[in-house]
Amino acid sequence: MPQISKRGINMPESPIRKLVPYAEEAKRKGRKVYHLNIGQPDIKTPEVAIKAINTYHEKVVEYSHSAGNESYRKKLAKYYQNIHIDISHTEILITTGGSEAITFAFLSCLNPGDEIIIPEPFYANYNGFAVSAGVVVKPITAKIENDFALPPVSEFKKLITQKTKGIVICNPNNPTGYLYTKEELEQLSNLIKEYDLYLFSDEVYREFCYDGNQHFSAMHLKGIEQNVILMDSVSKRYSACGVRIGALITKNKEIINTALKFAQARLSPPSFGQVAGEAALETPPEYFKEVYNEYIERRNYMVEALNKMEGVVCPKPKGAFYTVVKLPIDNSDNFCKWLLSDFEYNNQTVMLAPATGFYSTKGLGMDEVRIAYVLKIEDLKKAMEVLEKALLAYPGRKE
Repeated sequence: MPQISKRGINMPESPIRKLVPYAEEAKRKGRKVYHLNIGQPDIKTPEVAIKAINTYHEKVVEYSHSAGNESYRKKLAKYYQNIHIDISHTEILITTGGSEAITFAFLSCLNPGDEIIIPEPFYANYNGFAVSAGVVVKPITAKIENDFALPPVSEFKKLITQKTKGIVICNPNNPTGYLYTKEELEQLSNLIKEYDLYLFSDEVYREFCYDGNQHFSAMHLKGIEQNVILMDSVSKRYSACGVRIGALITKNKEIINTALKFAQARLSPPSFGQVAGEAALETPPEYFKEVYNEYIERRNYMVEALNKMEGVVCPKPKGAFYTVVKLPIDNSDNFCKWLLSDFEYNNQTVMLAPATGFYSTKGLGMDEVRIAYVLKIEDLKKAMEVLEKALLAYPGRKE
């Protein structure tokens, strides 16, 4: 029988989605499952985006330009200009979700065997994108004791070899909710200059910054304009995950031209997704204010509830809508599976994401989970009650 490819064998399964069969079985048993495992907000998609799809009047759904509709790219350029990112529509490539933006960036900038440094815990799919591109991830560990702040530049330098070609950051961070400061990014900028590396910056959660903290984009860094590749998406900003529209943005014309060749090979990004994405740029400010207040309420409740539980440590996220939480458990994979297969409280249980899948270093995250506070406050309160009962009942609890 023909052999499966090494790439296919090495491709990691999603630590978030691999527990889905257990959740489905729990539901078949009649249990209510609170999904805190995935970044799927229950916030309504802006009406302007839904209306644009419902009133689409073209007779034929055609291919768009491989780089995306020009009208959309021009509007998107204005969006970035309004947040002081000096960019033109020719420096934007519309992609099939942020995922394709990351994949195109890796394929355009990196060769098989090249190395990239990523602070861990990190968005689990970076591993998958790296495997697809034949790229080697070199993790640098951020600590929960330090709220997952950027590790010192001296630690980055220890990992740099002749094969090192770039650094990947997610700001605000998924899965930790940490918001990198201007000072931290400027330290990274000096490193990028010194070693002439690429800086891949995933800024999907830009709108979600709390407590008066301002987002500072990698595109604001001076002197490394040709080194920065920004990856973005409409999924979280407009609570439109299924739209599957993202963007690759860079001042480096060579990268744009190279990425466009990969874009041409897949023909065009989704037509209806672009319609929704373009319309979403007209979302009124009141929408974001309401969403911001909603997430603040959810975050504050959840952080307080978790830290009241015996043996639990939960940093206060400054951005996004996730946090990595330390629990008094022996094995987060076993615990998350047990929650779905063996546990119920008042016929309810919770689905969490084991943090092991967000670390590249083996053995880390065994007593940590990622929690996404994407449920309305009433459901979040019930989920926290269920989790507290589960921690007391779990056979692998550590004192």
